[in-house]
Amino acid sequence: MATHLLRNGSTFWLRRSRPSTLARCLHLTACLDKKVAFNLSDIGEGIREVTVKEWFVKVGDIVEQFDNLCEVQSDKASVTITSRYDGKITRIFHSIDELALVGKPLLEFEVADEEGDEETSSSSSSSESDVESVKTAAAAAAGATIDAATGGRLITPATPAVRRLAKEHKLDLAQVPPTGKNGRVLKGDILEYLGQVPAGTNVPHPSMQAGKQAAPAAPLAAPPIPKPADRVEVLKGVRKSMLKSMSESLKIPHFAYSDEIDMSNLMKFRAQLQPAAQEQGVPKLTFMPFCIKAASIALAKYPIVNSSLDLASESLIYKGAHNISVAIDTPQGLVVPNIKNCQAKNIIQIARDLNGLVERGRTGSLTPSDFADGTFSLSNIGVVGGTYTHPCIMAPQVAIGAMGRTKPVPRFNDKDEVIKAYIMSVSWSADHRVIDGVTMASFSNVWKQHLEQPALFLLH
Repeated sequence: MATHLLRNGSTFWLRRSRPSTLARCLHLTACLDKKVAFNLSDIGEGIREVTVKEWFVKVGDIVEQFDNLCEVQSDKASVTITSRYDGKITRIFHSIDELALVGKPLLEFEVADEEGDEETSSSSSSSESDVESVKTAAAAAAGATIDAATGGRLITPATPAVRRLAKEHKLDLAQVPPTGKNGRVLKGDILEYLGQVPAGTNVPHPSMQAGKQAAPAAPLAAPPIPKPADRVEVLKGVRKSMLKSMSESLKIPHFAYSDEIDMSNLMKFRAQLQPAAQEQGVPKLTFMPFCIKAASIALAKYPIVNSSLDLASESLIYKGAHNISVAIDTPQGLVVPNIKNCQAKNIIQIARDLNGLVERGRTGSLTPSDFADGTFSLSNIGVVGGTYTHPCIMAPQVAIGAMGRTKPVPRFNDKDEVIKAYIMSVSWSADHRVIDGVTMASFSNVWKQHLEQPALFLLH
């Protein structure tokens, strides 16, 4: 008794030749519908979890590829998750405001199982957990069957919905670059081919890379960078002295006061004095001699700023001489010699003494007497840049000032007109055990007044 093999769709039935009796049936394929989990893929930025903010679908909805499924929120951005499959929603794993983990299911689809569809899908690309060699063998067997059944005609893998879409647009599926598993043409491939979605929207399935040329070998690692050796240097000279003086300085309770000085008038006044200064042995007259003389005038009015504190007897020692220390940068480091008896010298004399200290500092010929008995300090940080600072008091002195860079800025004059002014900033530090804020501000105002009205120097 002969048998016949009949085909109904993709299901084969084995029947006896007897027309009225079905003796045996053999089912050779899987069910037409199957369920796949749609996983949350890595959305970048190192994000491992997101919060579900809104669902655009519900259980039972029929969706197509690229339909919006939900919106998720990370700590950096909101992302809309789209579907990769045509199918029916059978389960939603997370409610609104619940956390969803990357790589875990968001929802479950019921899709048509044709020609070995993927078992799981992610929001950006398919993820396979099967053994690749088994899948490849099955695909090869299916291809051989198709070739035999069609007489060698090449059939491009695609779902009926995709074939219908291609037919509507009169496309040859063989001409559409596929991105699905094992060369399957997806709906997104057709939309991209037609220019309805941007190029590169569809991420090729990993199986599409199998036939391509292996990736080039990684470049050779760069040779290790040798680690520089550490170097130990014993403190000596100026740095050793700085260690001791600054350690003592930081035992003093500092307070700071800052202000701005309009140097415009002083710039003109200095220019008028330059020829006379050159005749008296001062090649270049800087602002520093004016600042030193103005400080001496202010010290005469507020002598407590020119004092020192004797902790043993808890008493103040008011210094009669104004020996003003000046910070000088030398090849050996920063040194602070002082100009003696500034109260008895004019600006030109102070300028000559200052130039002498600078020259001896550069040649390393400063003597201990140049550093002894300083009563007040000034530092000019403006020569290297900067505006405001917080200078450290040199014990046993009780105050120090630091001048910043003089720079042109817009200012209003008495007629509310915008003019160009040359402004210098000054920062004062004082020993709060001895000097209060009002005293330091008053001292600064006298100093400022003489710099802004340089004709007052003629009275001293």
